[in-house]
Amino acid sequence: MSAGPQSERIETGSVDVGGVRAFYRRLAGDGPPAVLIHGVPTHSEDWVPVLEAMRGPAIAMDLPGFGRSDRPPPDRFDYSMGAHGAFVRDFLEAMGVGEYSLCVHDWGGVGLIAAQREPGRVRRLVVINAVPFLPGYRWHRTARIWRTRGLGELSNRIWSRRFVDFSMRESRGDWSRQPSQFVDLIVDHLDRGTLDGILRLYRSAPPDELERAGAELDSLACPSLVVWGARDRYLPARFGRDYTRALDAELLELPEAGHWPWRDDPKVIPRIAGFLEPR
Repeated sequence: MSAGPQSERIETGSVDVGGVRAFYRRLAGDGPPAVLIHGVPTHSEDWVPVLEAMRGPAIAMDLPGFGRSDRPPPDRFDYSMGAHGAFVRDFLEAMGVGEYSLCVHDWGGVGLIAAQREPGRVRRLVVINAVPFLPGYRWHRTARIWRTRGLGELSNRIWSRRFVDFSMRESRGDWSRQPSQFVDLIVDHLDRGTLDGILRLYRSAPPDELERAGAELDSLACPSLVVWGARDRYLPARFGRDYTRALDAELLELPEAGHWPWRDDPKVIPRIAGFLEPR
């Protein structure tokens, strides 16, 4: 079962985005919303602890292939990082969002692709251990497996709850097990469509394409906060510092936290939520 019940203030719904049904969680409120975008292999439920700390308005979406959103076939949606970036843009249009604040984690960084196209719409920005759209990054071991044809497909055949539980230890600052509720959050919506989409996403992103995807990060002139778990074994801390320089941002580096810093160190949640609140 998924992690426990969410706040009654959090509404759920879905919207058609170019023929793809996208699920979302939303907090009502006045003014430009905060838009929170999850990474791999989670979905919008990952953001519930942050949403519960916010007044609103806010929207957390499930990207195509994840959570409760559709798994369109590859001939309708190719799952590349460019396609995901365009989907975020189209999702915002479908939801009637004009100006917004943005919070991204891991592959939720595709939201930065949309943001760079219309930087004037972005009021505030939080980047949390996001895939580096920056020079010099080389993929971690698991990503290299996913990016290798044959090996990636084999890894998709052997996953199980026990495998996810074991492998997610690497994501923690202290190598401990993730809470069972968090493992359930992932496994409850991890199916063949999700797994195949993950392979396509990673295979669309060689290092030079990652760097190209962030070529206009300096156009995002809004107040920005970079939150980085320094014990992230996938995305080293130096990339948090590089994002800080690229965005002229404030850096909050958490020395004991891993890839999901707000889960390793929940004390950072009010800081994230407060930074995203409308001004």
